[in-house]
Amino acid sequence: MMPKKVSILLSALCLSAAAPTTVLAQEVGDFQLKTETRKNPENTPRPVFPVPSERQMKWNETEFYAFFHYGMNTYTNLEWGNGDEKEEIFAPTKVPNPEQWLTAAKAAGMKGGIAVIKHHDGFCLWPTETTKHNVTSSPNSNAKQTNIPRDFSAAAKKLNMKYGFYISPWDRNSAYWGEKDKDGNYTSTYTNEVFFKQCAEVAKYGADQFEMWFDGARGGSGYYGGKGGNRDIPNAGTYYDIPNLRDSIHKACPDIILWGEGGEARWIGNEAGWAGETNWSMGRGEYGNENDWRWFPGESDAKATTKGWFWHEGEGIHSAERLFQMYLETVGRNATLILNLPPDKSGYLPQNTVNRMTELGNMMKQRLGTDLALKAKVTATETRTKGATVNYEASNVNDGKKETYWATNDGTTSASLTFTWDTPQTIHYVSMMEFIRLGQRVKSFTIETSEDGTTFEKRGGNIQTTTIGYKRIIPLNGSTAKSYDKGVKAKAVRITIKDAKACPLLHTVSIF
Repeated sequence: MMPKKVSILLSALCLSAAAPTTVLAQEVGDFQLKTETRKNPENTPRPVFPVPSERQMKWNETEFYAFFHYGMNTYTNLEWGNGDEKEEIFAPTKVPNPEQWLTAAKAAGMKGGIAVIKHHDGFCLWPTETTKHNVTSSPNSNAKQTNIPRDFSAAAKKLNMKYGFYISPWDRNSAYWGEKDKDGNYTSTYTNEVFFKQCAEVAKYGADQFEMWFDGARGGSGYYGGKGGNRDIPNAGTYYDIPNLRDSIHKACPDIILWGEGGEARWIGNEAGWAGETNWSMGRGEYGNENDWRWFPGESDAKATTKGWFWHEGEGIHSAERLFQMYLETVGRNATLILNLPPDKSGYLPQNTVNRMTELGNMMKQRLGTDLALKAKVTATETRTKGATVNYEASNVNDGKKETYWATNDGTTSASLTFTWDTPQTIHYVSMMEFIRLGQRVKSFTIETSEDGTTFEKRGGNIQTTTIGYKRIIPLNGSTAKSYDKGVKAKAVRITIKDAKACPLLHTVSIF
């Protein structure tokens, strides 16, 4: 016989946080629903889901890194090769030098780089066993010495930079890509015998890779082993067996994220170097989606040069001011920036690119190199009740530690932080970072300054001060194109969180 009352225990999901220890019971007919949660001695805020994985966190921290488009297209003056290019066309005038590429990127303030080692034409910049369409088939002596994954990974480690590789899933050279059997079904030959093996080969060039780039281009005309014609695939995730591929690559490279088709970071939606002023780390496109179910942070790919992704004769390069604007409109809007620097036919970056990267790096240091918040006194209108060994004080935002953060109590979604100095400071930018390990929360904020310490004036012009996310940088004059002017004199800066999905958590505030 069934008991008159059945006790059902519902244990709350507990990751890095837990709800209060209160136990609630409610009788519903013949059933008693009982909610019991784990103890939370540190009073850690509940997560606001979704939250990033550890590898997504490490990827986000890279912030600004280089893209190097180099390959067969460099020598054909094309952006997308057809796949029928003769191997002898790849003829570098020197042995390509990835260390020179990365040295220039580091001078600009970048933390890493991604090298294109196979574009849609299928030509591989390493001695792969999967196809003869690779550097070893060129009669050029410099080509035969080329192994970009080997040399790029070695250079990155020498320079203490992160590194990864772009491998095009679409292959216009391979006879197997998009191949169908006699019954009209797609075969798995390309995925298993070419693409998976290429990814496995590249993974062996370093277990510490941070990103593998899978372009979304997926079909059209091509050489296809001499058969020509147009081919397409119905679903990239299924055709490339992405779940299995992702698991295999993660085992070889634990910290790597798969961009694009890999589903761990999203294309920001344009190639012009900007993200939305409102930008959630969920959803798609320039703005994301506050209510999407998965953590899907945005990466913005942009060209430092004035023509294509690959090098072309007469290539120009954008001004340092324009490149800094891209930085503010991507990294400063909760995205990462991957800035393309194409090597020329020598296998080296042109000197004008190298010079511009040095200029950009100097500009970054001048404008964002001295954090005035570090010497400010900071107070908050509310501070979360401390835990057994952890506090959530306002001073956590300028202690230089990313593990500590300021927080309010549960239920408080509006509060202010005020930074003060004894003497007026000249200020141009305010940077804020949420503690996104527990989710993205802030929906609206304001920034104000006071020259006398008592009367405050709103700053940022018409910029939408909505989301923060991993990082948000606000030029106080309201312009990203001409952000550096005479600045604002201030003895105090006040940041007010006006609305959030839950109690706001900020781990770092910097003032420049």
